[in-house]
Amino acid sequence: MPLRTVTLLGATGSVGRSVRDIVAENPQRLAIGTVVGGRDAEGLARVAIETGARFAALADETAADALKQALAGTGIAGGAGRSAVLEAVARPADIVVSAISGAAGLEATFAALMPGRAIALANKESLVCAGEAVMARAAAVGARMLPLDSEHNALFQVLGQEPLDSIRSMTLTASGGPFRTWSAERIAEAGPEQALKHPNYAMGAKITVDSASLMNKGLEVIEARFLFDLKPEQLDVLVHPQQVVHGLVTFRDGSVSAGMAVPDMRVAAAHCLGIDGRLDAPPARFLDLAAGEPLSFERPDLQRFPALGLALAALAEGGAKPVILNAANEVAVAAFLAGRIRFPGIAALVAEVCAQDSSRAQAPRDVADALAVDHDARRRAASLLSQASFTVT
Repeated sequence: MPLRTVTLLGATGSVGRSVRDIVAENPQRLAIGTVVGGRDAEGLARVAIETGARFAALADETAADALKQALAGTGIAGGAGRSAVLEAVARPADIVVSAISGAAGLEATFAALMPGRAIALANKESLVCAGEAVMARAAAVGARMLPLDSEHNALFQVLGQEPLDSIRSMTLTASGGPFRTWSAERIAEAGPEQALKHPNYAMGAKITVDSASLMNKGLEVIEARFLFDLKPEQLDVLVHPQQVVHGLVTFRDGSVSAGMAVPDMRVAAAHCLGIDGRLDAPPARFLDLAAGEPLSFERPDLQRFPALGLALAALAEGGAKPVILNAANEVAVAAFLAGRIRFPGIAALVAEVCAQDSSRAQAPRDVADALAVDHDARRRAASLLSQASFTVT
């Protein structure tokens, strides 16, 4: 098979590390040509050098000088700011890995949709904020959308060539996070240190807190709705602490198929990068069911984890509500990590912002529309944060 070129958006994050491991394991099949990061100039330069990339871009334009200095003498071209990121996305590539965290990844993901490309999507916010627009654009230009999140990738593989009308429902699994067995009172006292102790994955701070609140699973359900073109009532969540079963598809004839793998992002990354021919996984990444603990499943507790309920409600309401939910949550999680609000304040702030009337009831028609709704929701969330009811006492 010919060598396939990869553009890696979010190169210095946890998903970026997983992708780099897969590329390193398969040098005859894959090569990274372009890398994009957020603010870490030295980290991005190091990744660019290690992967042999020819172009590196940072989203933070104030880091331009630092990146230039870090790349000096390497022969690697680079830039910083919005134009540099869009230049990176426009460079030739067979596969674009979209792993920039949060709504910040929306514009780059949309710009990456070009004819003949495969988009390995790990930025769920692209579909949460502009699912209809993104999927319509992908279909119009002939870009392939490949889910890189482990749950969606499992569902994608299980579905195979089955037609959508054969599906009765899809179930995404959640680990339950570090607070799965905690009482509501104990959860209320938890700080960032406790929330950042994910039982199975090493991830960035924001997504780890989202996993602790189960908001991450809610966002993934919204993503699945657009990715698989399903109705909200066809999607379900089960808590599965072992995270061996990542997704289940129930077909209309009553049969159920499960997507299973060890809890390691490199498995989903290998599938996306090897979509036209399976790649080798890194050593020790194979599932041994006989060696593991028994598999268990339980329903999520929406009383202790109200964030999941808020996400499901936003999905059911539709329109711009998922965008508002996501924006408010990003503001709330940042406030929690900064010590400004307690853990229950995350869901409380999101609920308050979502409950406010919005002049933008329709689903975003394009990226600009989605970002406008996002900006308005962030402004309202920030205003609420200034009130005493959301302040840590």
